[in-house]
Amino acid sequence: MPRPSGRRPDQLRKVILTPGASRYAEGSCLVEFGATRVLCTASVEENVPPFLRKTGRGWVTAEYGMLPRATHTRSPREAAKGKQSGRTQEIQRLIGRTLRSVVHLDKLGERQITIDCDVLEADGGTRTASITGGYVALQLALRKLHKENIIKTIPTHAAVAAISCGIVGGVPVLDLEYTEDSTAQADANFVMTGEGKVVEVQATAEEKPFGEDEFHALLVLAKKGIGELIELQKKALA
Repeated sequence: MPRPSGRRPDQLRKVILTPGASRYAEGSCLVEFGATRVLCTASVEENVPPFLRKTGRGWVTAEYGMLPRATHTRSPREAAKGKQSGRTQEIQRLIGRTLRSVVHLDKLGERQITIDCDVLEADGGTRTASITGGYVALQLALRKLHKENIIKTIPTHAAVAAISCGIVGGVPVLDLEYTEDSTAQADANFVMTGEGKVVEVQATAEEKPFGEDEFHALLVLAKKGIGELIELQKKALA
């Protein structure tokens, strides 16, 4: 079965990382995975959550949201509802965990960096796009702090990116767009470092359980895709 976009099973969508997309944020990146577009901004605050006060350690956290017309039909703003959905909370926690995993928080000082990921248009893979672009925004903010002699060194110890994979029509494929994601027999999100180490894997069977061989095929696709994304991050940060 050909993919809707005509891509090979192991081919990413066209990915564009545009650094400096916001003039006010300490770091920012507009990330595009095909039709999925997310604006990621990094904001630095000279305070930390109460549990980190007087520890000398910093914190990295994230917030995630979708604009009302990011999809085919309008979704009410969560602020108007008075609470975030469970999906929103789960995704922003994932982004925060992921970015903290590659930062030496003890070298950040008692300051917090918040990564805001606002989905402008959604066509599958918004959380993986947010992580990939969020890392670029974070790195730019850290470089700014270092340039201004606020921190002595840039405290990241690895690059990190994320990609979706799935089994569609019985075939393992990389980087699902919405029409594939909505019909997949299984889908997974892989978060990995530039060294190929796993940060987090979210995998779900939609119709029937899948086996070890199929999972391994998805892992191989993810490593290939994330390797390509890491190279795009390097170019964006060059």
